Amino acid sequence: MAFNPLTPLAVGLGRATRVAMRLRGGGSAMPGHVARTLDPNFLGRAVERLPRGVVFVTGSNGKSTTTAYVTSVLRGHGLRVFTNGSGGNMPQGIVSAMLGDVDWQGHLNADIAVLEVDEAICRLIAPALKPRVGVLLNVQVDHLNRFYDPARVANYLLDFAKMCGEAVVLNADDTNLRRIAPEMVVDRAWFGIDSEVAARVSSGLPSYKAPGVEIDEIPASERTAQVVDLVGQTATIEFHGEVARVELPARGMHYAIDAAAALTAGYRLLGEEFSLEAGARALSTMDTVYGRGEIMMVEGQEIEIILMKNPPSLRMNLDALEKKPDVLMFAMDEGSPDPSWMYGIDLSKLGGVDITTGTKAAQVATFFGYQHLPVGKVIPNNAEAIRAFLALPAPEEGRKLIIANYEQTIALRRIMGQSGIEGKHNS
Repeated sequence: MAFNPLTPLAVGLGRATRVAMRLRGGGSAMPGHVARTLDPNFLGRAVERLPRGVVFVTGSNGKSTTTAYVTSVLRGHGLRVFTNGSGGNMPQGIVSAMLGDVDWQGHLNADIAVLEVDEAICRLIAPALKPRVGVLLNVQVDHLNRFYDPARVANYLLDFAKMCGEAVVLNADDTNLRRIAPEMVVDRAWFGIDSEVAARVSSGLPSYKAPGVEIDEIPASERTAQVVDLVGQTATIEFHGEVARVELPARGMHYAIDAAAALTAGYRLLGEEFSLEAGARALSTMDTVYGRGEIMMVEGQEIEIILMKNPPSLRMNLDALEKKPDVLMFAMDEGSPDPSWMYGIDLSKLGGVDITTGTKAAQVATFFGYQHLPVGKVIPNNAEAIRAFLALPAPEEGRKLIIANYEQTIALRRIMGQSGIEGKHNS
């Protein structure tokens, strides 16, 4: 790509904007917007010299976790990996993450880039980034205000898959991905979960199945990696006849499936260099991903925070709870434009809620009320809610729990004095 004399200015002003945004408390998109305005080819320029190219991770749920997992597996094999650990998965967010790791000519200093990419955007930026491999996780009910129909997302992913240079890594238990797979023109590698293990999830795996569509299952013999057991946070994964045990950073069947996806992607990217032992060890030593079952100490109290994005996300996290929370706060705001989907969620495992907060605190309390579950206080103001939450007696066993949508997760963590998401994986 021809040198752009404005690229050094784009890098400098982008970095300055990044510092300014961090000082004011966040904002991952603006620095990328500034840089791309000065250099519209910033994305392609950043990755053009990477020896091992680019990987996209996309789908309805699990993108951030799987991106972190794939990154860990590759680093466990000695590679220098760039990733957009800030969670900004739109073009401007990806560029913002890159600004801290590019030289003045705009080139990333890494062997490979593992990028979380929004499922609607992946097909639009693939021509610039030229991904070698795409990891397609699932097609689930999510962002109906944006996507209207999960089938539309499946078509986006099909368009993207056709642009991958070498291969796609696919969830064998997702009906929509199995449906579109025959139209993909690159090699396919499958990951998944044993059907008997999947049956332990009380609400079932949340794969959206198009009405009237019957698709043959992918047999175990054609799956590169498959979850064959999960006890607590220890997942057993069968990999080409070998067995690996992975200590997951958080509880839940969805995290085990994401680990199988990461091992499959690592194998497809590294070939004969791949070591199952090294991959499993890398996954077992990971910290929790931002907001996904994080445990934090606040004023001497242990607090766990669980991010819920949509119906499948909340269902899987509820299934993973070992018991009814002793102290619970539930937070939701305008980041969930239409929260009525919660009417379809069985909240009985929570037993009730002590505090609801965020601009939609009253609506959340209504959902609990309709299921005849007790509601403590409705406190829309986050700072006031945190003070009340910390003042509640600590449980005799376990820890206090917060369930929040993405925007509230960021806001509540900030109030509790926790570090921001920016730079978590590349600093």
